[in-house]
Amino acid sequence: MSKMDNQRAMREAKYARTQARAKTQPSSSAVRPPVAPPAATTSPTAPSVDEAPAATTEALCGHRSMNGRTCTRESGHAAKSHRYG
Repeated sequence: MSKMDNQRAMREAKYARTQARAKTQPSSSAVRPPVAPPAATTSPTAPSVDEAPAATTEALCGHRSMNGRTCTRESGHAAKSHRYG
């Protein structure tokens, strides 16, 4: 047998072992069903996370650079360059 024949035989044996193991073992999703996240309870006195004060929050440009950073200038800025922070 050549070296390639030996490698092919080893690869086929490994494939047969993994196929046999997959048939005998249950899948991980069958063992443990998915669990829903707990429902968030909101108190009437606490401000919602979605409600941000309009005076302190400005709409940002949102332009994304090639490395994933976003522009921190105000939306619709006149400057040609973007500021990535």
